[in-house]
Amino acid sequence: MKRKKDHVIARLEIKGHRFEILVDPDKALELRSGKNIPIEEVLITDTVYKDVGSGDRVSPELLKKTFGTTDINKIAKEIIMKGELQLTAEQRRRILEAKKRQVINFIARNAIDPQTKLPIPPARIEAAMKEAKVSVDPYKDIEEQALKIVKAISRVIPIKIARMIIEVRIPPQFSGRAYSSLQKLGELKSVDWKSDGSLVAEIEIPAGMQQEVIDKLNKLTKGNVEVKVVYTG
Repeated sequence: MKRKKDHVIARLEIKGHRFEILVDPDKALELRSGKNIPIEEVLITDTVYKDVGSGDRVSPELLKKTFGTTDINKIAKEIIMKGELQLTAEQRRRILEAKKRQVINFIARNAIDPQTKLPIPPARIEAAMKEAKVSVDPYKDIEEQALKIVKAISRVIPIKIARMIIEVRIPPQFSGRAYSSLQKLGELKSVDWKSDGSLVAEIEIPAGMQQEVIDKLNKLTKGNVEVKVVYTG
């Protein structure tokens, strides 16, 4: 059982009736954001209350009438997805900060300066968000928010979400081991195995990850790799 301070109330009102459950705030927000989290990990208890404070429970008859079921997992998910979470000020601050970091990191990995074609450091993105007075919503999807935030801060700094295709040339002594890693780094667009066992491949990656990918390839090949940008857009 988690400490009480880690619990929050998720509340939904339907036709004058209040339905409350106790949930883990972090996991409830992740579920609302679209992550596939088992409802059992979100729920603190398997009880639906009229009022958590008084301990007054909702009758099975009312649950059946309102939700069409008495299955606590189905009911709890509907309450979490459609209702409100009663976060404390500290919980909200912590969760907002974590979500903000996730959004900034997503933008940094996927966006570039369209003038220089270079990635934009997270600190610069954060400063631009502050200047443009844009905020993060703890309930919304990271990618959805990132796209809107990029549009907002483009009035402050040159920035755009971009993809990049790079050509990678790997000598034979490293090609076999590097091939499986290439598949994890991005989307392989073409693969050409040369007669000497060397590998030439084109891989599509988020533009902001260019240096990260190059660093990983250098580590895999001990610096014996050639990388050329084929397309950025």
